[in-house]
Amino acid sequence: MTATAAEPAPPVGAPSLAAFDALTKGAPAPYWLHRGVCAAWGLQCERVDVTLITVSENATFRLDLDGRPVGVVRVSQPGYVGGPEAIASEFAWLGSLHDLDDVDLIAPVPTQRGPFHAVVRDDRGHGWTVVSTRFVEGTVLEDLADPTPYYRTIGRWSALFHQHSRTWQPPYGFTRFTWDLPDMVGPTARWGRWEDAVVDPGQHALLAGAQSRALSLLADLERTPATWGLIHADLRPSNIMAGTDHLTVIDFDDCGWSYYLYDFAASLSFVDAEPYAPAMAQAWVAGYREVAPLTAADLRHAGALAMLRRLQMLGWTTTHRIDALPPALQDQLTGALLCAERFLASPTWLLDA
Repeated sequence: MTATAAEPAPPVGAPSLAAFDALTKGAPAPYWLHRGVCAAWGLQCERVDVTLITVSENATFRLDLDGRPVGVVRVSQPGYVGGPEAIASEFAWLGSLHDLDDVDLIAPVPTQRGPFHAVVRDDRGHGWTVVSTRFVEGTVLEDLADPTPYYRTIGRWSALFHQHSRTWQPPYGFTRFTWDLPDMVGPTARWGRWEDAVVDPGQHALLAGAQSRALSLLADLERTPATWGLIHADLRPSNIMAGTDHLTVIDFDDCGWSYYLYDFAASLSFVDAEPYAPAMAQAWVAGYREVAPLTAADLRHAGALAMLRRLQMLGWTTTHRIDALPPALQDQLTGALLCAERFLASPTWLLDA
């Protein structure tokens, strides 16, 4: 089993998600993508519509057949996950998680040839790695006024994922990147440096102080089989769909090797400054404890990782399209400053009853 670090930027002239800069939500996919998806999955082009959902780490499109949504198409950012091998690894883990009871997960759709991914070539001959999953009816938690009622389930599912990860044997050639501390913040942060989003010296000093405090609290968090393994790494509201009577996890593209408690931090992404965030965090912990224990030290580490995740997501805003977030969440600096103040006052502020 191998873990890959952040990969270098593609060379000049290589494809990038900038290819979709002109598209807005609901816009038709480029013809080359529409044609390639239909060919790979054996669909008649005249019966299919492929329209943009969002551009984030990848470009994501809705696939309609005869006017009815049937799938979601994900076009991978070149160089982001490590190529087809990493995507095959993602789906290998996802497939094994489908064996868990009482957990609902997205279902990949194989291509006509059998694999879950296809390489689709654009008008310049560049190859793009594309996957498709079945469409899930419901409302994404990010669109709810308060997703707190679902977070006990999310915490419980996270613990089940961690139990599974500790015993699962990845297949030969399995490769996913890491989410270690240098991948989150600092000069090698995968999603960008939070410092690039801050101009005011006082604000910079506050956030730098919170980062320093968080890293200090994590100094005794050792990387052992009990603390580190394969995790989802992005169980945030935008990646979970609420149906009539159940939840579905709809995206695994950020899964990788990290501290298990990083799943707590990731679950609060972009919303940890909202008034309901402490209730969400406490519900997550309560759900997790239905499956596995969490000590006082675990909670301190979780709080520190949540602070780093907040800074990480501030860095994320410097490298991603603004419309990848709903309007109410686009100002991430204000929330980062609030979280930093509260964290410096109490590193476990999210969990303080």
